[in-house]
Amino acid sequence: MSGVTLAVVGGGISGLAAAWEGVRRGADVVVLEAASRPGGVLVTSPLGDLAVDEAADAFLARVPEAVELCEELGLAGDLVSPATGTAYVWVEGALRRIPPEQLLGVPTDLEAARAAGILSPGGVARAREDLTRPDDRPDGDEAVGALVRRRLGDEVLDRLVAPLVGGIYAGDCDALSLRTATPQLAAARDRGPSLLRAAAELRSEALAAAAAAGDRPVFLAPRGGVGSLAAALADALGPAVRLGTPVAGLARDGARWRLEPAGVTADAVVLAVPAHRAAPLLAPHAPGAAATLGAIGHATVALVGLVVPAAGVGRHLDGSGFLVPRSAGRLVTACSWASSKWAHLAGDGSSVVLRASVGHAGDDRGATLDDESLLAGVLADLRDLMGLRGKPTATRISRWPLSFPQPRPGHLEAIDALERDLAARTPRLAATGAWARGVGVPACIRGGRAAAARVLAEA
Repeated sequence: MSGVTLAVVGGGISGLAAAWEGVRRGADVVVLEAASRPGGVLVTSPLGDLAVDEAADAFLARVPEAVELCEELGLAGDLVSPATGTAYVWVEGALRRIPPEQLLGVPTDLEAARAAGILSPGGVARAREDLTRPDDRPDGDEAVGALVRRRLGDEVLDRLVAPLVGGIYAGDCDALSLRTATPQLAAARDRGPSLLRAAAELRSEALAAAAAAGDRPVFLAPRGGVGSLAAALADALGPAVRLGTPVAGLARDGARWRLEPAGVTADAVVLAVPAHRAAPLLAPHAPGAAATLGAIGHATVALVGLVVPAAGVGRHLDGSGFLVPRSAGRLVTACSWASSKWAHLAGDGSSVVLRASVGHAGDDRGATLDDESLLAGVLADLRDLMGLRGKPTATRISRWPLSFPQPRPGHLEAIDALERDLAARTPRLAATGAWARGVGVPACIRGGRAAAARVLAEA
């Protein structure tokens, strides 16, 4: 494919993966990134004396895309897994250990959830009704909350599923697409009317597959942080990555595309930017696709990093962290005990590293609070939730405005239609990103590489 030019708009992980695939296929590649650094939300920076991720800190290891990319970049030997898989949820005034017998929060052992203090006897009784309730599955997609409330009741959703799934998407489960946000729960629903039985079956199958594969970790990350994956990819692409180069418009130039004001003309283009930024670029050429993108909502989140003397924490941090249900009415939605979760962040044990999350769909305080108020609110919550008494020796606030897409029911069908529209109206131009088919790092890599393959096949 020598001589074919591929322009990628956006230097986050989706765009960098698209560019990498273009290079692999022999195209002449340029990445146009408006910011002063590549990587998008994948960034690792100093927090005290340590390098700590500012957003995602791991990726799924049991899907291939991120692991394979690390292997291609020579990072496979640097991958590490979390030191603990235990996590907690704040329920009834205390941190309760989440039993491992669950599938994305759907308990596969109701008595274990009751014994942990997460579900009340009434909540267990309501969830158990799922075993005998009639088949009430609708056709097509639905909201995560609709399924869980209908089959298992409000308590399972509020105390287990919503904190877990809402933490991934910073979203409202009553509005999130089941098939997009929780494909595992969608598969469970499709298997039979009882969500409890199907979840137990799927979890058992997953455990058996993991054992057959040699107990491969569920999550992995480079020792230098997930941001180091994006940094290594940008380094491998070298001068093909142009920083501080925004794209405000696309125009046809014969059979090619001209990107302005960058002054770049290319045979093929991949737009790998957030949906609300891709929409105006597409509007003159594919108004239907642009409208679909413009309708995708986004949530804003802030992550507050803290280094605190270990003596200033009133409990043993024996897990990866904790989740906070919306019903608790707290500013903090989750807190990662990063120095317990990752052995390389533990140091000599004299300090602990915490990452507290703020904000979700419907709560923009992660954007609207000033730094002083945000930090004070987080410290107040952590005092109540985990007994934090010590004064931080280092802090860092990372704000991610409109960075968490909110896929509604029917999202995947809308994306399929969008891709068909683009293929018909804008040959050799594709769009991808975390808004398309999932927010995880592997999904973004998969989407970026597939988009590049598609447009280059047309060039």
